[in-house]
Amino acid sequence: MPDTPRHVLALWALGLVAVVLLGARYLGRGGGDEPSAAAPPIHVGEARSSARVTVHVAGAVRSPGVYRLPPSARVVDAVRRAGGARRRADLAALNLAAKLEDGRQVVVPVRGAAGAAGGAPAEGVPLDINTATPEQLDELDGIGPGMAVAILEYREQHGGFGSVEELGQVPGIGEKRLAALREKVRV
Repeated sequence: MPDTPRHVLALWALGLVAVVLLGARYLGRGGGDEPSAAAPPIHVGEARSSARVTVHVAGAVRSPGVYRLPPSARVVDAVRRAGGARRRADLAALNLAAKLEDGRQVVVPVRGAAGAAGGAPAEGVPLDINTATPEQLDELDGIGPGMAVAILEYREQHGGFGSVEELGQVPGIGEKRLAALREKVRV
């Protein structure tokens, strides 16, 4: 076998290394595509179900109902999705900028419906804690002005109450106070 010059051998070696590296890269992509091609449908399906929040929009909207919205959605988006507010809706009673939480109810009240006289609701009629004013909450047994403010702050931060039981999450409302309020309030 004749002697091959060094520079030719070096070129052959570089070419061989390049072919091996390109082949490894190609096989690495090809091998990586099959498992990831099988995995994404499962992952994407899971992401879809958890990447949405489901809320119940009720009250003074054109199309009340249950809606699925992106996780970054706000109360204003839920109201729009429900066809928008009706003419008599009291949007000032809602925190339209509050983030939606899965499983919550967004109640759009009617202006003046939560006690137009500014006092407590009629005797025997539970007070809607999602639309009540501080004065109305203050009229409830065991709720003073400070607790009324705490309830309103919680309501604004969480986009409203999903249930009467959720009042127990307001700082200062324990089980005893919640038990006394259960028959006097509603959502």
